[in-house]
Amino acid sequence: MTNLPREQWVHALSALPEARLQAVVDALPADLRVSPKALPQAGLGMLKMRDSAFGDAFYLGEFPLAGCWVTVTTAEGRSVEGAAWIMDDRTEYAERLALCDAVMAGRLPGWEAVAELLEHGMRERARQAGERKTLLARTKVDFSLLDDVGDDDD
Repeated sequence: MTNLPREQWVHALSALPEARLQAVVDALPADLRVSPKALPQAGLGMLKMRDSAFGDAFYLGEFPLAGCWVTVTTAEGRSVEGAAWIMDDRTEYAERLALCDAVMAGRLPGWEAVAELLEHGMRERARQAGERKTLLARTKVDFSLLDDVGDDDD
């Protein structure tokens, strides 16, 4: 079982190839009944920022956003909710992530496969973070050397 907080599950799962997620969702028991709590949506989100000098609000830009909120009910009548909001324009992808969220949260049949995906996703995110850290270290500039040059503008 993963010790990853629930709010990071979608982040971990989205690091994996979509085909792996689809395979796990397809392998979930057929008797799980999935119903929307709210209709899946896709569109554009607006990134609002506040100017630090004058406190004025402005919009930095827009980004794709898809969301899904589902209720998963077992054959025994046990219900669990799951949700996902992602920076993507595919509602089907958000639905799969929300289904995995519900299955994992309620430890419904098939949760072990989702937990395994979470472990793989966490490792992939850690690998990506290490790679980004290495790239950042390679592009670091030491501006302290500019002080030694002096002022030649005379």
